Amino acid sequence: MKTESVTHFSMDASDVGPLVLGRDFAMDELEQAARIAGVGISPAALRVMEQHYAMDTMQTTATTASIAAPAQFLQNWLPGFVTVISAARKADEIVGISTVGSWEDDSIVLQELELTGAPTPYNDLNVVPLASWNANYVQRHVVRFEQGIKVAPLEAARSARANVASDAQKRASAALQLEIQRNAVAFYGYNSGSNMTYGLTNDTNLPSWTTVATVGGHTTWVDKTFLEIQGDLLTAFQALRTQSQDTIEPEKTPITMTISTNRMEYLGKTSDFGISVIKWLKEFYPNVRVVSCPQFNGVNGGANGFMLHADSVNDGFSTDDGRTFVQVVPAKFQMVGAMQTSKGYEEDYVNATAGTMVKRPYAVVRYSGI
Repeated sequence: MKTESVTHFSMDASDVGPLVLGRDFAMDELEQAARIAGVGISPAALRVMEQHYAMDTMQTTATTASIAAPAQFLQNWLPGFVTVISAARKADEIVGISTVGSWEDDSIVLQELELTGAPTPYNDLNVVPLASWNANYVQRHVVRFEQGIKVAPLEAARSARANVASDAQKRASAALQLEIQRNAVAFYGYNSGSNMTYGLTNDTNLPSWTTVATVGGHTTWVDKTFLEIQGDLLTAFQALRTQSQDTIEPEKTPITMTISTNRMEYLGKTSDFGISVIKWLKEFYPNVRVVSCPQFNGVNGGANGFMLHADSVNDGFSTDDGRTFVQVVPAKFQMVGAMQTSKGYEEDYVNATAGTMVKRPYAVVRYSGI
């Protein structure tokens, strides 16, 4: 005998949809509905499910699991950019800058004039001793440097999206690199063969370096006391007065003291009475200006040093500006030209400098070993 299966429930395809109480069956029909495959639900659970979702929404997630808010929407950017620094450029602060000539000049010439003569006792029959003068010409060659930029349209558009004007930043970079180069020449000169371009540390007319006094087997200010550092400075001021034959009076004449950056803080050493070297210096030599300079670190064969020079000297005869040093810069920053191309534009900039020249060597003293 064959037994046929009982069909408890059937539905046409067009009638398939969310299961809704009252439409498909009543609560008292749940026991019958439990016999439907996959539907075995308590009345209470069914009420909750009816309120929140349909039966046909209960399925596995179709998209990739992810966080609610990507990280880029949770970032807060600080304003501005922090620029990588370069060493301080102190040449202008130490000796100033003079714009003389043009960038195409070959050289700068310093004119020196010496008044000569030797008076003799008067006698009606003697030959008249004649006064005269002697001129010399010191030459320094001009060197030129260039730095260019090139900006493409896609580069400019994309950098603008990052709030960076690529062309402006490149021009600023070109100006900075030329200034760094000019500052280097101001200190060290430039050797391109047979030219004569010198700087603040190696001009041929500068006086030689003198080692400061040795005390207890050492010369460095790291090991010296207030009184010992004071003694080094007093020696330097006295040398400046003596070699200028009182043309320079340190307590009255404006003087610049250039010192190694890594020795500047030792001017803060104090005496037993709590007075620092720098305070003493400002009190007894109020016209002295102190400038720390990284180029003076190890300036004399690895030894740190300091230099005193009178800013200017009025000798009553010279017809120049009276300065001890002159940094001659025919062109600080000058555009050579610009060119438009199919994919952007290119610009070229130059400077021109003759380095630093000492005009009055007697107004300079240099000490090392500090």
